[in-house]
Amino acid sequence: MKEMTVTILGSGTSMGVPMAGCDCQVCRSEDPKDQRLRPSVLVRIGEAQILIDTSLDYRQQMLRAGVRRLDAVLYTHHHVDHILGMDDLRSFTLLNKTSIPIYGMAETMQNIRRVFAYVFSENDYPNSLPRLEIRLIDETPFRAAGIPVLPVPLLHGRMPVLGYRIGNFAYCTDVSFIPESSFRRLEGLEVLILDALRHRPHPTHFSLAEATEAAQRIGAKQTYFTHISHQILHAETEAELPENIHLAYDGLELRMGWKD
Repeated sequence: MKEMTVTILGSGTSMGVPMAGCDCQVCRSEDPKDQRLRPSVLVRIGEAQILIDTSLDYRQQMLRAGVRRLDAVLYTHHHVDHILGMDDLRSFTLLNKTSIPIYGMAETMQNIRRVFAYVFSENDYPNSLPRLEIRLIDETPFRAAGIPVLPVPLLHGRMPVLGYRIGNFAYCTDVSFIPESSFRRLEGLEVLILDALRHRPHPTHFSLAEATEAAQRIGAKQTYFTHISHQILHAETEAELPENIHLAYDGLELRMGWKD
C-alpha cells in the first residue's frame, strides 16, 4: 500500500486572512493558524502530484510547500479565488518542458478559456505561456496522473461545482448543499475536507453549524474545515468542535494509506 499525503496550501476564504484593511481580532491575531491563504490542496501519491485549484496565492503556496512539478490540476469551479493563479503554471511547464493536463466541468473550462484567452489563442504570443491540456469531465470517474478520481457534484448556492474523492480522501470546498447521490459518494472516508465559512449562515457556503451537521452525517474518521473567514478564531473554535472535527490550517499535512 502506498501513502497519500494531502497538504493544505490555503484554508482561507476568497479575500484571505488577514483581510486587507481589516482590524478585527482574527486579522490582528499572531497565531499562524489564523493566517489563511486562498483555498487549495496538494495531493501526493507515490510520484504523482495533483493540485486542486490554482488559487490567487498559487505562487506563494508552491514556494512555501517546495513543489517543483505538477502532474495534473483539478478545478472545482471557475470563481477567481480558485483559478487566477493559473498563469503561474507556466514556470513548471517551462522548466519541466512538458504540458499539464487540467480537469474541470464544461462551464468551468469555458470560463477559464474566457479569462485566460491569450493562453488558448492560436495567435503567437511574445512571452512564455503555460502549456495546458484541457480535459473535460462530468460526474463520471476518471484518472489524473494515473490516479483514480471520483467527482462529487455539489451546489455552491445555485451554482453546480465539484468536490473530488481520491481513495478514502475527499475535498469539498465552496459548498452550501450536498445532493443525496453525493452523500453516497462520500461514504467510508478516512479524511474529509469540507467548507465552513463562518458562524452565521451564508447563501453559498456552509456555516460552521451546517458543516458540522454534514460532517457528522458523512461520518469520516477525521474532518477538517476549510474556506474559513476572518470571523473564526482558530484556537477558540477548535476547542468547541467535536473530537473528530477540526479546523484546517495552512501547511497542515494529512497522511493516509492509498491503494488503487
